[in-house]
Amino acid sequence: MDLNKVFANNKKWIKDRLSADPSFFEGLSKGQNPELLFIGCSDSRVAAEELMGLGPGEVFVHRNIANMVISIDLNVMSVVNYAVNQLQVKDVIVCGHYACGGVKAAMQSADLGILNPWLRNIRDVYRIHRNKLNAIEDEEKRYDRLVELNVQEQCVNLIKTAAVQKANRDRGLKVHGWVFDVKTGKLIDLKIDFDKFLSKIMEIYHLE
Repeated sequence: MDLNKVFANNKKWIKDRLSADPSFFEGLSKGQNPELLFIGCSDSRVAAEELMGLGPGEVFVHRNIANMVISIDLNVMSVVNYAVNQLQVKDVIVCGHYACGGVKAAMQSADLGILNPWLRNIRDVYRIHRNKLNAIEDEEKRYDRLVELNVQEQCVNLIKTAAVQKANRDRGLKVHGWVFDVKTGKLIDLKIDFDKFLSKIMEIYHLE
């Protein structure tokens, strides 16, 4: 890729934005007030704002390999706490995607160096659900289902946090699990039952 093209694209983008709204950048400079926190995969095919049809200032985004929410990851936990407590987002979304390289890598019997401890968290998801997953004979469908179950488990990890529990109690914040189908462009709502998972874990994870 010619990086000069990036700057040319930026100039065109500025021109197009100002043509549609002369005060666009003035508005952006005044701050942000997003209603959504989107936790997605770092995969270059998953463009968070674009696939939701949203623009700058409308969604707070965090991305990492395989859209993980790990309690000892200060990066994602800082994002969650800032988005929930300071930005007062109304909804938190964990969005995975089919054909996820991170999920597939986690299923390989290979030493992947620094990735090993990160992928171990996905392997734990497989361990928890291995009976259901091993019953799926088609390998591609098994990977797709693991993508979905990984999203579900990351939603549960969010529900375990004090920030999310308190925001749910005080102002009705919800956590949602989605999957992006790279073959069709469709967003799929996994319809994670927030209240069901919250009630199941509160005996152990009641923090707020």
